[in-house]
Amino acid sequence: MKEFTNLQAISPIDGRYRERVEELVPFYSQFGLDKERVFVELEYLIELAKLKEVKIQVPSEQLRQIFEDFDLEEAHLIHKIETEGYKEIPPTHHDVKAVEYYLREKLRDHNLEELLPFVHFGLTSEDVTNIAYGRLVKKSIQGPIIQALVDLLEQLVDLAEDNAAQPMLGRTHGQPATPTTVGKEFAIFISRLLGELAKLRDRTGELTGKLAGATGNLSAHQDSFSQVDWIGFSEEFISRLGLVPKMAVTQIEPYDNLASLFQALSRIDNILVDLARDCWTYISREYFTQQAVSGEVGSSTMPQKVNPIDFENGEGNLSKASSDLHFLADYLTTSRMQRDLSDSTVRRNIGVAFAHSLIGYKSVLKGLRKIAPNLEKINDDLENHTEVLSESWQTSMRKYGHIDAYEVVKELVRGKELNYQEITELIDELPLPTNEKARLKKLRPGDYVGLAEKITNHVISDARKVLEEIDVK
Repeated sequence: MKEFTNLQAISPIDGRYRERVEELVPFYSQFGLDKERVFVELEYLIELAKLKEVKIQVPSEQLRQIFEDFDLEEAHLIHKIETEGYKEIPPTHHDVKAVEYYLREKLRDHNLEELLPFVHFGLTSEDVTNIAYGRLVKKSIQGPIIQALVDLLEQLVDLAEDNAAQPMLGRTHGQPATPTTVGKEFAIFISRLLGELAKLRDRTGELTGKLAGATGNLSAHQDSFSQVDWIGFSEEFISRLGLVPKMAVTQIEPYDNLASLFQALSRIDNILVDLARDCWTYISREYFTQQAVSGEVGSSTMPQKVNPIDFENGEGNLSKASSDLHFLADYLTTSRMQRDLSDSTVRRNIGVAFAHSLIGYKSVLKGLRKIAPNLEKINDDLENHTEVLSESWQTSMRKYGHIDAYEVVKELVRGKELNYQEITELIDELPLPTNEKARLKKLRPGDYVGLAEKITNHVISDARKVLEEIDVK
């Protein structure tokens, strides 16, 4: 077979976008999965040896060195055992059994033949694999996924802080509305992301694992060593490996906590889709300018264009990720009877969903780093839509006891664009005290932003505290 290149990949994740998701390789490649399975099998063997009823002596450091030495060449050996066979071992056509036979070979190499009967003792494949996946998901969230979200949040905080007081025309239903500030619009997304990030971190800490045998009853364990507290053993072992023990199971761990994590990550992705679309829209309205990148092509035919490609790429990948995460959450929580194997092939796509998320985070971050408020356009739009101040007129009238304030103002301004002379004349017609009319006449759209700056600074303060507490592993 000729050497494989990224240009031959069917999936863009392992092709076009490979460099952007390289951090996920230790977690979601076959190499990463097999290495984690080796870790679980070896730690299980070490834990078995602690039982006085199981009369084996295990050199823990020597066994753990097998894991430390596991590299791509060792992973190829497991693959060979599975697909071709090795020495006297016929092909297993079963990946976990191949791991077991691989470990037997390593124990022979270390002159530890007396341990061979206890490799994978009493286990079903899913005992090893569910723990491996749980640990890999947990480590990938606490590492590259959280790191990418932290980077994105830090950029949003900078944009919010720099523009906390910059007035901007608001739009509801796409129409000119009460002014806001540029910083406040970013602060909204910061606040949303902080809330969902907290839930994601909680769900990550709640990931469960099971070690309970073929149908979840520890039957082989109990039959062989009935005097051992196998439930306690299972719970302690899973806890030591960083997961929450789940004992009432079938052959598989039911994935409910994993599904909750997927749903939390999907909500984060949807928030960022919303952000990407808003940034795209503000760019199209010329509220934001984009820094042109030297050598970058915006259009194959229109050389003047600087397209919002990073936000478009982010939107597409995050939408794909969200869809995949919803599918995984729905599918993995169902299984026929004690188990069917459909979850096994579906579960291999966890890394695909996470990869699309990571690509999306990096794309949106890249887009955010290239934009800047176009103050001339923003301020012109404010001055050209003075009619948005009519909200202040009707609430002022209400303050002075006029219950029909809304209806009166609506008749004067609805559907109209007003200059300051017309505004002065309209305010003179309102049944308000002279000093109140004078105040309203001086009001400008850029002044009418309420507590936007204060709200923004409060969100920024909260965000900085959270970001300081997050320990990316």
